[in-house]
Parts: sequence; structure tokens; C-alpha cells
Amino acid sequence: MFDQPKDHVDTQGVIALIMFSVLMGLNQVAIKFTTSGLQPVFWASMRSLISLIFIAILFKLLHKPLSFSRKYFMSGLLIGIVFAAEFMFLFTALDLTTVVRTSIIFYSMPVWLAISAHFVIPNERLTKLKFCGLVLSVLGVTLAFLERDTGTNQASFIGDLCALAAAFLWAGIPLCTRLTKIKQEEPVMQLAWQLIISVPLLLVASFFFGAWIREFQPLHVLGIGFQSIIVVGIGFVVWLKLLSVFPISIVASFSFLSPIIGVFLGWLILGEPVSVNTLVGLMLVSIGIIFINKAPKRSLG
Repeated sequence: MFDQPKDHVDTQGVIALIMFSVLMGLNQVAIKFTTSGLQPVFWASMRSLISLIFIAILFKLLHKPLSFSRKYFMSGLLIGIVFAAEFMFLFTALDLTTVVRTSIIFYSMPVWLAISAHFVIPNERLTKLKFCGLVLSVLGVTLAFLERDTGTNQASFIGDLCALAAAFLWAGIPLCTRLTKIKQEEPVMQLAWQLIISVPLLLVASFFFGAWIREFQPLHVLGIGFQSIIVVGIGFVVWLKLLSVFPISIVASFSFLSPIIGVFLGWLILGEPVSVNTLVGLMLVSIGIIFINKAPKRSLG
């Protein structure tokens, strides 16, 4: 469906990006739910392992080799480390703070990606409108940090910082796929590198975060399957494919839908409070990311 690189997003691309954004919005709630039964970092390592097994089985059924070439080792190691760190921080954030707050902060990723891409990726320059979008988004994230009266005990400043660190690291994934040898790999192999490197790293890190098993219930298996197979095994492969076809900043900018969905589902499913400041912060982040997507050709420099 997506074969040749394009300088714009077509109808199929828009549909795929919207579906991925919805999936990521749902993922925040699923992570929050599953970490009530499993320690976050341990669960992140198990998710990578289950997803890797799923991909290996899929390749076996398709009679394709799951081959890790030596020439991609250094770039694969780099993207795997970034991936592991991203989800260590994200899972920890969702354990410490609310889905509502994490959604706003974590999905500011396009802001940090656009800033980075301006300096290191050709044809991804900041424009005046993009710059305005960045300012609005940063203001929105700042409001989310400043809003401490949530009516719950889950308004952790450390959790918010973890969500922001995860956003920075998430921005590093598409940069790695564009700037290192790993870009020559198929998207599914790019993901496989991230998974195989992250499993041992996250497992070792999990020893420093307490007991692995909490109040695990059979219902948590649904969360495990959804995140491991649907989100990672399928969703992330599609996202990496979209990154290889469409302009990187435009692909990332569609994530403005995810915080909206995440905040709504956090309120609807988990009963998390949504204050006026939270809504204003969400609005600023979303409008800012839309500005990034709709920016004109003229750049700042």
C-alpha cells in the first residue's frame, strides 16, 4: 500500500495515521491497567519479548528469515537502547501519574522531533508557523506540569518528568531510522532490532524497581495481548513504514489526536479528573501540533 516516498500525505496515509493515533490513545489506558498487576519496567521487558516472539512466528508463517545482519549492529543497538529507555520512562510515568497528564506530556513528541529535525534532517526545516506551533505546545506542556490539583494522589512531578523524558526518547526513534544504517532495513526488522535489544536491557533495569508481580488478575492477560500484539507487533510496524514513506514531521504531527483520545479515555474509563487548566494545556498542545502539520514552505533559516 505504501511503496514509494512521498512529499505529502495521501488519503490512505491519513487513514493509517488516524488509526495509529487512536491505537496509541488506547494504549495509555492499557498500560495503566496492566501495571496494576505487573511492575512497569518488568512488564515493558515482557511486552518486548512477547512482541518479538509474535514477529518471529509471523515471519515463519510467511517463510521469511528473521535475520539480524552484522552491518546493522551498531545502529540496531542504538535504536534498541533508545527504545528501551523510552518505555522504561513511559511505563514508570503511567505508574506514578495519570493517563490524562501523561497523554498531554508524552504526545508533545512532535515538538521535540520538529526541533531536532530542523538541525539534522534535510527538507525538515522549521517555518514561522511551525515555530508558533512549538511555542503553543510548550506552553501546553508547561500548564500540564503546573496543574497539581487533580483530586487524586496521582499527580506526581517525577511521573511527569518521566513522561517528558519518554517524549524526548520517542522523538529519537524516527531520527535513528533516518540518520543511521537501520534505515536500509525493512520496518519490521527495525522494530525487531528495537525489541531484541530492549528485552535484556529492560529486564536488568526491572531489578531496581521492586517486585515483578503485583496484584495480577486473569483480566490483565487482555492488556498484555493488546499491547504486545496489536500495539507493538502491528501498530509500530505500520508507524515505521509510514515514517519511511511520508515526511517525518507530518507523520509525527498526527499524534495530536492521541492526547485528545488519551485524556478522554482516562476520564471515561479510569475516572481521572480533567481540570480547566488540563483542557487548556491539551488544546494548546493539539493546536501547536496542527500548526506543525500545516506549516507553509518558507522556513526560518
